[in-house]
Amino acid sequence: MNNEAVRKSRVIYWASGIVSICGIIFEVLFGALGSYILGDGVKQYTLTISLFLTGMGIGASLSEKVMKRLIITFVWIEFMVALIGGFSSFMMFGMTAFAPAGSDALFLYLITFTVGALTGVELPILIRKANEIGVELSRSTARVLFSDYAGGLIGGLLFAFYLRPQMGMVKSAFFVACINLGVAVIVLYLFRYEIKKMAIHVTAAVVIGVLLVGGLFFGEEMAFSFEQKLYQDPIIYMEESSYQKIVLTKEQGDTRLYLNGSLQFSSSDEHRYHETLVHLPMAQAESHKEVLVLGGGDGLAARELLEYSDVEEITLVDLDPAVTNLAKTNHHLLKLNEGSLLDERVSVHNKDAFQFLEQADQFYNVIIIDLPDPNNESLNKLYTREFYSLVRNHLKPGGATMIQATSPVFATEVYWTISETVAATGLHIENFHVGIPSFGDWGFVMASREPIDVSQLEITKETEFLTSDLLKSLTVFGKDEDREIVNKDGEIVSLEPNTLIDPNLIQKYEHAWQYY
Repeated sequence: MNNEAVRKSRVIYWASGIVSICGIIFEVLFGALGSYILGDGVKQYTLTISLFLTGMGIGASLSEKVMKRLIITFVWIEFMVALIGGFSSFMMFGMTAFAPAGSDALFLYLITFTVGALTGVELPILIRKANEIGVELSRSTARVLFSDYAGGLIGGLLFAFYLRPQMGMVKSAFFVACINLGVAVIVLYLFRYEIKKMAIHVTAAVVIGVLLVGGLFFGEEMAFSFEQKLYQDPIIYMEESSYQKIVLTKEQGDTRLYLNGSLQFSSSDEHRYHETLVHLPMAQAESHKEVLVLGGGDGLAARELLEYSDVEEITLVDLDPAVTNLAKTNHHLLKLNEGSLLDERVSVHNKDAFQFLEQADQFYNVIIIDLPDPNNESLNKLYTREFYSLVRNHLKPGGATMIQATSPVFATEVYWTISETVAATGLHIENFHVGIPSFGDWGFVMASREPIDVSQLEITKETEFLTSDLLKSLTVFGKDEDREIVNKDGEIVSLEPNTLIDPNLIQKYEHAWQYY
């Protein structure tokens, strides 16, 4: 090959690597969008990856129909990827805010398949163009595929560690689309002598570029106004952490925290939740010296615990440092948690709760488990017999643990499966539920090495809701939320413990909450 052919072939290899980076970023971006907006992260990532790869396969098959004008076809493929992929996140938030229920999922899957199909056309065209220039087919195929696979790794790392946490999903989509457009423009310029009607292609590139740059600078603000419609009250704080989207809203004194769109608390009634979560196990435990809180990064459970003067050490384990930092610095949360995470008795560890218990050698008098509901695989492991066995192994004799266990009304089978799973560790259990206006009827499971006698429990601290006389009533469940769950055939459902090997809770949870 002459020098010009060598130069063009190198550009093709670089182009294949760069568009592969963009392709993998769009793939995982669509999975993240599905997880955030539609819920059930494992399901959404599975569907988006499957649709994207299927689209790639169909696109690769269709590429054989392109017999001529390989470069201009590649350029217009990049134009379409840039335009569709760039506006994908922006449009998803718009669909969620304004479109009928269910259409947002259909839109996401259609976008995913379309971008996947366009991506599938790219590499075969580049391989054939390299071969047309003079590179042997075996060599052109190997080099383009190497660039593709290496680009896939780089794209995944970029999205996970830079784009999503630093730029968010809307800006990331526009930014990556600008790169696709840049590749198209470079290739267009390099092969300009092979292309007819150059002005049309340049004009299209300029128009798309203006739209993408406008989206990069103003799209997030507009998407924010769309997202505001997803929440009942005005958004006063929003952050995209490495783990989740954190949103604070406030209206007429009611402050609410949302993680990935799920309500964590409302300041108007959170005292009902946290008083039940904390004061019941504190009443059961013989000592309060050392307390472990798993979850509870908002500091509200720690606030209740600090009312006990005999508490010497509170270890709080929450995965996301963005949540605990917010609880330490945001004046709305500081007012609610009374600066609990800044207390010298509280030590914060930003770690996975399962891994923390596996590695810890300390024992605790009280363990409070205030974790998000088991709506995906990573959270499901925190509701398994293996996890509760670790909790049991770190509980001192005479100690007690309290577990938030979702709603026995909305997710009856889920609640009692959690209860069954805790009991499978050999701990004695007692079931409680309390009405919380912002959540509905909410369930808890208390466990101890010793038998639990609710009539002997006494609330000794000043509370807004909980009293000693009220405790017995919290153990009484209505017929539609009781342990005996009857299926459509009139048979009593047998509940098996949730385990790492048999994670039966996720499907139950998804089925239970699909209409709420």
